Amino acid sequence: MTQNIAGEVVVVIGPEQIGQAIARRVGFGKHVLLADKRQENAKAAADILGNAGYDVSVATVDVSSRADVHALVETATGWARSSGLIHAAGVSPSQASVAAILKVDLYGTALLLEEFGNVIERGVVIASQSGHRLPPLSVEQNKALATTPVEKLLGLPFLQPDRVTDTLHAYQLSKRGNSLRVGAPGGMFGDERMRLMTWP
Repeated sequence: MTQNIAGEVVVVIGPEQIGQAIARRVGFGKHVLLADKRQENAKAAADILGNAGYDVSVATVDVSSRADVHALVETATGWARSSGLIHAAGVSPSQASVAAILKVDLYGTALLLEEFGNVIERGVVIASQSGHRLPPLSVEQNKALATTPVEKLLGLPFLQPDRVTDTLHAYQLSKRGNSLRVGAPGGMFGDERMRLMTWP
């Protein structure tokens, strides 16, 4: 792992193909910290980017764990000014249960936004267009997804097991929540430091 890093640090969470592609565009001349729940995934990405000439190191993080996310923030800011975040981690409807999808894709993203919000200059959250395919929610539900404190988010009535019974619905709600929390007027990133990128 690189020591005495100078300059700027870009944190890439979920450094697979999408995360690596963005890292290549924004990571030149910066230190790139690659984080994944599976250390072997982060190391594989580090080999690829390192061989391409990027200055990289690796970390493990479970985005649904506040302790893990906070430790990652501490690592990044302990080296240098943490200037950027690329969040491309998540699970799909075919990979996980309803509860896991909500915890990783919705809660985990909200947690990252909160923890990194005070230390980054800019960031990108990657989310599926599936959030735009969800039937309209009520004004109250949209507001709740956008502004509910992180630790109360999974307690919202319309996110309970009797209301969300299939993984696609959980995934769509999570991605809708991601877009709302990134772009909520007057929210943490109302100054446009954070942007959302969607993919099919």
